[in-house]
Amino acid sequence: MTKGIDKYSIDSTDYTIGQDNVQKWGFDVHNAVFSISAGLILLFLAVILIADPATAKDVLDGVKLSIINRFDSLFIIAGNIFVIFCLVLVVSPYGKIRLGGVDAKAEHSYLSWLAMLFAAGMGIGLMFWSVAEPAAYYTDWFGTPLNVTPNTPEAARMALGATMYHWGLHPWAIYAVVALSLSFFAYNKGLPLSIRSVFYPILGDRTWGWPGHIIDILAVIATLFGLATSLGFGAQQAASGIGHVFGIHAGVGLQIIVIFVVTLLAAVSVYRGIDGGVKLVSNLNMIVAFMLLVFIICVSFGTVSHTIPETAMSYIENIIPLSNPFGRTDTEWMHGWTVFYWAWWMSWSPFVGMFIARVSRGRTVREFIIAVLLLPTFITTIWMGSFGGVGIAQIVNKVGALGEKGFTDVTMAMFEVFDALPMSNVISVVGIVLILVFFISSSDSGSLVIDSITAGGKIDAPVPQRLFWALIEGAVAMALLWVGGSNAIAALQAVAISTALPFVFVLLIMCVSLIMGMRTERIKH
Repeated sequence: MTKGIDKYSIDSTDYTIGQDNVQKWGFDVHNAVFSISAGLILLFLAVILIADPATAKDVLDGVKLSIINRFDSLFIIAGNIFVIFCLVLVVSPYGKIRLGGVDAKAEHSYLSWLAMLFAAGMGIGLMFWSVAEPAAYYTDWFGTPLNVTPNTPEAARMALGATMYHWGLHPWAIYAVVALSLSFFAYNKGLPLSIRSVFYPILGDRTWGWPGHIIDILAVIATLFGLATSLGFGAQQAASGIGHVFGIHAGVGLQIIVIFVVTLLAAVSVYRGIDGGVKLVSNLNMIVAFMLLVFIICVSFGTVSHTIPETAMSYIENIIPLSNPFGRTDTEWMHGWTVFYWAWWMSWSPFVGMFIARVSRGRTVREFIIAVLLLPTFITTIWMGSFGGVGIAQIVNKVGALGEKGFTDVTMAMFEVFDALPMSNVISVVGIVLILVFFISSSDSGSLVIDSITAGGKIDAPVPQRLFWALIEGAVAMALLWVGGSNAIAALQAVAISTALPFVFVLLIMCVSLIMGMRTERIKH
């Protein structure tokens, strides 16, 4: 029987972390969650490998289109709810709650904390889309935001603002909801660091039964396929860069080799844990990314000095019309971009949210949301305004390969921009390295998170099962690239959207449960 929602009921569960686990073959796992999650994922891999790639791709495309046409408004409205929810928490009395209790201290420096959450949350995507997305919107590669006329000054401004719309407050609000909920119930209420724990105020002790099992299984599947989508994008871009610099054919074969090698490197990082692996890789990410960003700003200062503020202003001006799903005439663009992005962020949210939660003990709710929501948005504005602005400027002025032949290849856009800059080969190599390092940080962070969910909330599970999930992530990404072939992006999008649909309802209920839990917490005045 579910108990009443008060402080006693939340704090008095007799469930202990890992009590339903089984230990076998060097693993320590929650039997139901691990067995069903791993079984479903391995079944998916088997079907993909046995089925005809063209047939598998057609099925994935059909599922994607069906979900987009029926649930486009749901995804966009849910994204708006998460932003409003987070902003309200910042100004509410709940903002004073400290994660871990009133005397809790932060475990990581502010800089390392920001580096880890940023690298895990956006890394590969920022590299892949920073030039390609604004260029696509400007040239009408697959629709234009709000049906703006392509290849015009207005289109350039709108392209930068719409890109930031997809990479700013909305995705980070989705991450923040999950991360804050997990942090609160784990550190303030002593519950396992698992998605199911967030729903204890609603489910009571049924949280530890099949309702909780289903929630965690959905989280594992959404996380793994969301990660596989990102790894697939990263492999495509890294392979294109390697082919461009070293003259190697950048086909599916090279992409699979890239995933294989990086998965092995990620496994090493997973083996070393958060401090010895993930933190080190994340800090390296940010140093290299900062150096590349500074270089782009310095060599293109005349352009980016205008495009960065233009990106910020266009984002502010267009966030409300772009957030409205009703009466839109740009449905092709909205379906192909916004709905996909919101689904992608939601499928990523268990992974990024749990990872952020693992490194966020000791922060206040207000500090947490400001850092997770506003600072990454500020940094991303500079990044997108720089890379996207330079890309559009090259198209407008017919500079370099991007300007001469136009926007034709998503995976090559960034490297074509580099070709027209000083030290092009050097920065292309730096770009490849950065993609691969982001690749590693996403994979190892995701492996640690999935492992925690399938280990009943344990954060010190045996190394073999961490390695298992790292290898499975790589295998799924390779399978999706194999199925997608020359149009792998469509296959990656289809899987992200399909796995995100059930999880959007989990996230909406999560907001309610978090407030119910916070009402029981002592607030330091």
